[in-house]
Order: sequence, then C-alpha cells, then structure tokens
Amino acid sequence: MNTLMQEPVGQIVNRNYRTADVFKKFGIDFCCGGKKPLQEACEKKNIDPKELEQVLLKVLNQTQEEVVNYSSWPLDLLADYIEKKHHRYVEENIPLIQQYLHKVASVHGDHHPELIEVYQLFNQCAEELGQHMQKEEQILFPYIRQLVKAQRIGSVLEAPHFGTVENPIAMMEHEHDAEGNRFARIAALCDQYNPPADACNTYKVTFAKLEEFESDLHTHIHLENNILFPQVIALEKKLNTVTLE
Repeated sequence: MNTLMQEPVGQIVNRNYRTADVFKKFGIDFCCGGKKPLQEACEKKNIDPKELEQVLLKVLNQTQEEVVNYSSWPLDLLADYIEKKHHRYVEENIPLIQQYLHKVASVHGDHHPELIEVYQLFNQCAEELGQHMQKEEQILFPYIRQLVKAQRIGSVLEAPHFGTVENPIAMMEHEHDAEGNRFARIAALCDQYNPPADACNTYKVTFAKLEEFESDLHTHIHLENNILFPQVIALEKKLNTVTLE
C-alpha cells in the first residue's frame, strides 16, 4: 500500500510546509480539506495520483532545515502566533481590500458584473471572520492557555461553560469550511485571480491582494484545523483522565 497516498493532506503539509504550494498548484484544499487522504483528494479533483506523488516526493526529499515545525510548538505559543500574525493580518487587510473592491466594482462593474458579487462575498467574509476571530480570542484561546498552564503546574482544571473544547472547536471548523467555500467562489469569479486584458492597475492590485488574503487564510485555517485543534482536544482529554484518577 502506498502510504503517502493514504496520508491526510494536512499531515503532509505539517511535515513540510513547502508542499502547500504544490497542493495550491493542483487545486487541492489542504486547510478545510486537510483531513482527507491524498488518494481521496486526487479522486475528487480528477488528478493523476502518480504525477502528484512525484512532485510531492521531490519536495519532501529536499532539506527540511528551513521548515518550521509548528507541531512541536507549545499550544499557547501557537495560539499566540496565530492571533498576532494571522488575526492581525485579517484585521489590517480587510479595510484595504474593501476599498479596492468598492472602487473596481464601481468603475468596472458594468463590463465585469462578477466584481459586484466578489465585493458582496468579501463583505460577508469580513463580517463573519471578524466575529469568528473574536470568539477565538475571547473564548477558545484563553481556554487553551488555561489548559497549558494546568498541565505545566499540575493544577485541576475547572470545567468550562461550553462543556468540552470539542464543542467550540467544532463550531470554528464549521466556520472555517464556510470561509473556505466562500473564497473558492471568489477565486472562481476572479478566474483564479487572473485579471482581464482591460484591467487597470487598481484592478490588478485588487486581485493580487485577494489572492494573498486567500493564501494567508489557508495557512491560518491549516494551523488551527490540522495542528492546534487536534492537540488541544488530546490535551484536554489527557488532563481530564488524570483528574479522574
């Protein structure tokens, strides 16, 4: 049995983040769809698994010296990193992209009506992501820090009001799926961010910013879905087991 083809996509990215560029090139979702085995992902996209495997193995066999192993980070540090890097990126870039989209939709919307839908979709994304990140920063991430502290000092962890961390995590993953689907629609409307022949410079910059935003979002979701969340669930179960004993 080919073990690479049976390995979850997100796990492959965990081993070497350079594989994320490969999956992006082949149109495979490594963040929201990170739990799917590579074989299943190939079948869904009608991709030749042997071709993809050759490309992946070439990347995986390269030196790993510069690859950041996020899986080895303390969970509170990873939560801090996501908040400071990816949440701040979203907060800083949403207003800029909204301004760009408003301008290009107003100027080019008659000839490119898809821009109006892109603008509407991005505004929905802005609202939903804002609420999503607040829930993480005010509820989930503080609890993760409590879990890590309880493990470090050997204290008894009080039961959270949401019962188990699996409940807010399930909600976060559901919202991740929604944003992943929304941006898949945006990318399709933008011809995978290839501006048309009549695009002005602002038009081109807008597409470049959207592509960058989607790339950061994929990384953001990957770090949570495939690294942070599974380890947090495992830690809570471990601490609860110790408490029961």
